[in-house]
Amino acid sequence: MAALYLHIPFCKTKCCYCSFNSFAAREELYASYISAVKTEITRLAEKQGRCALETFFIGGGTPTVLDSDQLVQLIKHVETQFDFTPDIEISLEANPGTVGESDLKKLKNGGVNRLSLGVQSFDDRELRILGRCHTCSEAEKAIKAAQNCGIENINLDLMYGLPGQDSESWHRSLDMALSLNLKHLSLYQLTVEPGTPLEKYIVSGKLSLSTEDDIAEMDQLTDRLIQKTRLNQYEISNYAEEGAECRHNINYWLNNEYFAAGAGSVSYLCGLREKRVLHPAKYINLISRGESVILESEKLSLTASFRESVVIGLRMNRGVSLKELYSRYSINLKEHYGATLTRLVNLSLLILKGDRLQITDKGRPFANTIMSELV
Repeated sequence: MAALYLHIPFCKTKCCYCSFNSFAAREELYASYISAVKTEITRLAEKQGRCALETFFIGGGTPTVLDSDQLVQLIKHVETQFDFTPDIEISLEANPGTVGESDLKKLKNGGVNRLSLGVQSFDDRELRILGRCHTCSEAEKAIKAAQNCGIENINLDLMYGLPGQDSESWHRSLDMALSLNLKHLSLYQLTVEPGTPLEKYIVSGKLSLSTEDDIAEMDQLTDRLIQKTRLNQYEISNYAEEGAECRHNINYWLNNEYFAAGAGSVSYLCGLREKRVLHPAKYINLISRGESVILESEKLSLTASFRESVVIGLRMNRGVSLKELYSRYSINLKEHYGATLTRLVNLSLLILKGDRLQITDKGRPFANTIMSELV
């Protein structure tokens, strides 16, 4: 499938846990950045040839710090350079407090048919600790506004394992999310990334994370509550009604190719992974001079790509197909991993079901450890 990721690296504020390529309060760059992105997309289409996109994901940062008219212009520009399949999935990331009902109507009319809202918590104290620039009330208002506009496929991002969070507060946030009758939830355990303010707060003792027992209790709570809904887990952190799975992200987890544009974005084409310069001002300058914006390039070996496909694919509940991997790489998975695979299967952390290798329920809490052994 043909997929495009477009990165908007701007935010109202920078959250203390965030390690993504994002920059706060750089409004003076918005117009020039949009122009630069349009130019890169045009060059990309000229180089790759016109093809039909099946998924188009606008992420960030917070794309909705841009005016809704500007975002629609970007979507329309992409459509002039690439064809859109009749059922194209056009996803947009947004934060509560950055979009109202009038904005969402414009975005829906402009083609957005999947909205991903970064709520993170329905507890105002937890939101303040994270440095989020919205409240619980604003999150509810944004969700209802999107529903009123007829955007049917809405995802909510929530995080657990937050500083000071216990299973009761997680229960309240998850209950609230489930009461909104959404088709998709992304539930992530907080990760303390190196170099972030959150890491400094943890090291200094200013904040403390949830304990392992707390996390285990939250995981069990999530399983119990989700089982009562129409949502099905299809990836380690993602739950959806049938047919509402994020096709763009599934393409990533299958380790398939995708186009990309924008500062800090990463593309993967013909086995070549290319990362663009991070800072939007430098990106704008290079585009204006007709120079390359590629910061890093990596060509994976066949074996490295095979292992990557296994590790990423195991994130999904359906796991990986041994036949499909062999067809793509001419590598036999059982022979390649040998004793390591046998040990993980014997420990009931992995299971071979016919043609597919999957992580077991027992193995899910240890998914990162399992994947580190297979990479």
